[in-house]
Amino acid sequence: MSHSKRKRLHNKTKQPALNTNGWKSRSYVWWILAGVGAVAWTWAAYVFFVQPFGFRWRALFGDPSYPKGYEIHGIDISHHQGDIDWIKLRNAMIDKTYLRFVMVKATEGSDYIDECFEKNFREARNAGFIRGAYHYWSVLSTAREQASFFLDKVNLEAGDLPPVLDVEQKPNDMSVEEFQLEILAWLHIVEDRYQCKPIIYTYYKFKENFLSDSRFDDYPYWIAHYYVEEVQYQGKWKFWQHTDVGKLPGIKGFVDLDIYNGSYYDLEQLTIRQEQIDEPDFTTGDSINYEMNDSDAQSSSTELD
Repeated sequence: MSHSKRKRLHNKTKQPALNTNGWKSRSYVWWILAGVGAVAWTWAAYVFFVQPFGFRWRALFGDPSYPKGYEIHGIDISHHQGDIDWIKLRNAMIDKTYLRFVMVKATEGSDYIDECFEKNFREARNAGFIRGAYHYWSVLSTAREQASFFLDKVNLEAGDLPPVLDVEQKPNDMSVEEFQLEILAWLHIVEDRYQCKPIIYTYYKFKENFLSDSRFDDYPYWIAHYYVEEVQYQGKWKFWQHTDVGKLPGIKGFVDLDIYNGSYYDLEQLTIRQEQIDEPDFTTGDSINYEMNDSDAQSSSTELD
């Protein structure tokens, strides 16, 4: 064997072993980082997704849970609930008690009436529920336009709950004071027609931010506050919408569940009386005119005397 061949053979047989210590160290580091990342992700998921919405997860996937200490239950409905089986709904129970009242969406803005309003409103009374009708406030039309449209499309009767104003948004280009005056205009116009204070529906933070004014203190409040054991609004309230994922026989999909803060007798006392329905209004033709000139005012004053 030549010297050069022996040298090549020697080189092949004398190759140093691979150093795996560095690779193993890097592998351990990656596993540690992956573990830390998994723990951090789990913590973040719990803090930002599970904990804040724990009541919603339980409402969706757990056993039904209802506010404690209240015995008068109801629902609010619109076209979103589709075709309702009123026979099944009439016998539905929440927390071992029968439903007592149904709030029905009627109008929105100055030109929209819920497609299921007339049927839902009629069937709610036929099924023996105390019923109410609500108007959804729009930022696209004035208070007078919206009040006129509501009164033109909705005919409340004795035994119905007072009219309801659902207000959840404020125009960006309107100050809080201007917004409050608009809301008060709607309330006053509708109150003049039915001689009772309309109910204000809103969620509790909206109430605190935009409607915390003594001029609204006399109006019954229907507060929306979901997935909590107790409503956090500190003022007086009559109704509490406590979830939007209720399930009841006769309704496909989810439905809003509500409670009344009082007895059934109190709820009946809140309803409109016949003498309030008989109060004269100022309807002319197919629309309602709420503005009177001086001569009209004098004439109206003479007739009332």
